[in-house]
Amino acid sequence: MKYFLSFVFALVALSSINAQNTVLDKVVAKVGDNIILLSEIEERYRALDFKPEAARCLILDQMLTENVLLAQAEIDSVVVADEEVDAQLDARVDRILQMMGYNREQFIAYYNKTPEAVKEDFRPALTNQLVTQRMQSTVMAGLKVTPAEVRKFYAQSPKDSLPYFNSEVEIGELVIEPVPNATELAKSKNQLEQLRKRIVAGEDFATLAKQYSMDPGSGRNGGDLGWGKRGSYVTEFEAAAYRLKQDELSPVIKTEYGFHILQLLEKRGNLINLRHILIKPQITAGDKQLALHQLDSIRTMIVEDSLNFAYAVSRYSSDKVQSKTNAGLMLNPRTGNSTFEVADLEPDVYFTIDTMNVSGVSAPMIFTNPQTGVDLCRIIWLRSITEPHQANLLQDYAKIQEASIQQKKATYLSDWVSDKIEEMYIEIAPEYICDVLEKWRTNSKTASTKIKP
Repeated sequence: MKYFLSFVFALVALSSINAQNTVLDKVVAKVGDNIILLSEIEERYRALDFKPEAARCLILDQMLTENVLLAQAEIDSVVVADEEVDAQLDARVDRILQMMGYNREQFIAYYNKTPEAVKEDFRPALTNQLVTQRMQSTVMAGLKVTPAEVRKFYAQSPKDSLPYFNSEVEIGELVIEPVPNATELAKSKNQLEQLRKRIVAGEDFATLAKQYSMDPGSGRNGGDLGWGKRGSYVTEFEAAAYRLKQDELSPVIKTEYGFHILQLLEKRGNLINLRHILIKPQITAGDKQLALHQLDSIRTMIVEDSLNFAYAVSRYSSDKVQSKTNAGLMLNPRTGNSTFEVADLEPDVYFTIDTMNVSGVSAPMIFTNPQTGVDLCRIIWLRSITEPHQANLLQDYAKIQEASIQQKKATYLSDWVSDKIEEMYIEIAPEYICDVLEKWRTNSKTASTKIKP
């Protein structure tokens, strides 16, 4: 966590170091009234996984471009609303506070500042970052590539540089969560009712939570959930929590996770510190079989073309899986798109589709959700499959199109920056001598270097 916190607020930590020891820092470049510090370059350099010989020059080139965008944004009155900056600052600081259990004292001990002070320290850098992004989006607005440009980009790419793609597949899933039967629901609720009576009679909440709660995270801590804010909990849980008075015990409530009893330990404005005991109804083998039977009926309708797969997903699939919002298509966590190299597939998925034809639908199966550890049921649809091949327009048009538009954007931005360089005062420290920086020295209004080494 310490590495994560240092990374997220590197600029804040860096500004503290500079305030204490400014002699270690220096100005290495200027774009108009904006300055670039050695410490800023070094911070980006340290974050690189791969450090080529000219890394610092490349970083400075990038930062000069950002500062040209920032200077032009000021000329064009491109601004970011305070509300947007506040929202991002709040989200970043809140994420860290959440990792610290909303413990302000721990936050202050780590940063030697309050969360509010850290936000203010980081505000200028974040504002500049958002303005730069907004200006770049403005410059690039409407930039597209035509099919002819995609074909030209492909034709001009050296054949030996075209990537070689392994076999790739697109797969969809329809997932159903087995539902506990009425007997198990009643058994779980009754067990929690008995625990509540024992607490009311004087037994220790924390001891019973450690012994019985099925929430492993809080259970080992006596049911303590730590500090959370409104919006952090599921609807039924949150509604019950915010109705409680300090030390009050809730009645048994039901959520998608099972049955709970809650106790409010403390409240500070919108923040609450809760503890709870969770009892989950058992999913029996019979419950799973019912879900598999339902899936088999849905599969039959899909195979017989009386039900479209995407429509079946929208109607029947669980809301708890990502694929529900993507017409059933699973997304590759490594790339963020819907194509998987065979090596990226989970073993059970790979062996399921190994003998399937395109458009085929698997038999219903049980699998374990890796995020929750809960057993779910699903059928898998093989949307497409490609053989290993070198990139070509027929099979890989979308990938080639994306590569061509990225090149066009890079070229367009480079040309735009080159034009702006001629209109701006730019200075670079003499020790930064490399080919990538020559355009900044020769094309700007400040032809001579003024910054002293």
